[in-house]
Amino acid sequence: MQATPHSVEHQHTDKGYVPVYTTAVLEQPWERYGADDHATWGALYQRQRELLVGRACDEFLQAQDEMGMSPHSIPRFDQLNEVLGAATGWTLIGVQGLLPELDFFEHLAHRRFPVTWWIRRPEQIDYIAEPDLFHDLFGHVPLLMNPLFADYMQAYGRGGVKAHGIGPEALAHLSRLYWYTVEFGLVDTPAGLRIYGAGIVSSRGESLHALESAAPNRIGFDLERIMRTRYRIDSYQKTYFVIDGFEQLMAATAPDFAPIYAGLAEQAHLPAGTVLDADCLFQRGSGEGWSADGDV
Repeated sequence: MQATPHSVEHQHTDKGYVPVYTTAVLEQPWERYGADDHATWGALYQRQRELLVGRACDEFLQAQDEMGMSPHSIPRFDQLNEVLGAATGWTLIGVQGLLPELDFFEHLAHRRFPVTWWIRRPEQIDYIAEPDLFHDLFGHVPLLMNPLFADYMQAYGRGGVKAHGIGPEALAHLSRLYWYTVEFGLVDTPAGLRIYGAGIVSSRGESLHALESAAPNRIGFDLERIMRTRYRIDSYQKTYFVIDGFEQLMAATAPDFAPIYAGLAEQAHLPAGTVLDADCLFQRGSGEGWSADGDV
């Protein structure tokens, strides 16, 4: 027996086919999880944890251990909330899937993180288009234990509420910041490039592609550069942006974004695979930056 979500519809956008849900906040329906659900969680957890050693940043792996996550069964939100609340004041809330933008921003602004309650079916273990419990819980939640990252997420939520009042273009720019940091961010460490983005750590294929493939560009973090760069949700990323540390994310959220949005309105949007002369590029598998004049 497996817990099954409501039917999912999609709309076509420049990012690909984006899932659209009718959603509400709800309690995690623990009793609806069957043996297949727990087995799927366990298989995914075991595979990703083994893969991420030496690939994910230490902060992610340590936080996951501190929260008591394991492959034995799907974690209970109420138990995780005790640990998370004591560490950084965040709370997990159950949802059916993607929330409307303003609802999502307001939750983040109040240190509430929405987690999809249902998990993919066994035949979807390698890929699923829409975010499920494994993506949200395994990928997003651990770094909320980190005080700097937790503050960044709240600041992003507050910025999202403001951007929603400005208009669609501001929201488009801000969504790219989330995509290229929270979902698909890399961090430069003394040991080399490491993963922290949830969209990478929750995907076996993306984890290998992000660090070990020669195909994508790995570009030093630049707020306006990120906000200009388009992305797609239905393929491996062509570009990853690399931070120096979580302090850099907090510094990026300090300015008022309204003047930045106004300035970006006069600049062209960039395809995801674009490399500019000013970009600082990183060699795959190392922490050494090099200029765009190198052999890309």
